[in-house]
Amino acid sequence: MKPNFKEVAELFAGYFFRGILLTVPLALTVYILVSAFEYIDGIFGFEEKGLGILTFVVALTALGFLGSTFIAQPITKYFSSLLDRIPLIKTIYSSIKDLLSAFVGQKKGFNKPVLVRVTEAYEVERIGFVTDETLESLDAGEGKIAVYLPHSYAFSGNIFIVPKKNVTPIQAKSADVMKYIVSGGISSFDTLENDEQQSDAEKN
Repeated sequence: MKPNFKEVAELFAGYFFRGILLTVPLALTVYILVSAFEYIDGIFGFEEKGLGILTFVVALTALGFLGSTFIAQPITKYFSSLLDRIPLIKTIYSSIKDLLSAFVGQKKGFNKPVLVRVTEAYEVERIGFVTDETLESLDAGEGKIAVYLPHSYAFSGNIFIVPKKNVTPIQAKSADVMKYIVSGGISSFDTLENDEQQSDAEKN
């Protein structure tokens, strides 16, 4: 029986694209990390690979420790209040600070994933994160909350003020939901119930 050229081509293409899926994400990750290491090494002027990133991590950790002491806190508050008095600098500084605090601060901002119906006229729902449940700074009326809706394949999004009844909590890890949104729905995630059931099954 002669081999079918179309079947052989499809088999070859399948293996080829599977190879791309296996190697490209890993290669890009390694490339980005190596580039970041080399860039930081160049800033500090180190010839030894990785010494710059080590110095950078140690320096940030030391600054974080000093910033949490009672001696450095008044100085930090003074410079923060000074920056808050400059109109343009205030907007940039406070926006970056709040965004970083949402991801790495003690009070994380993207920890309540939800399904949102933006309008009652359509059955379409979007995935987002509750960022403000009180709306104290807005006169938006009772029964409304602020929801942030990230964009897919982009580091951006929109904020919507919607009625609480239009919001359905998603029982899943926030990081997994964010990855699902950014990937355009290609990545998958497990609900917390499934994680708990799997954990109980492993224990038994």
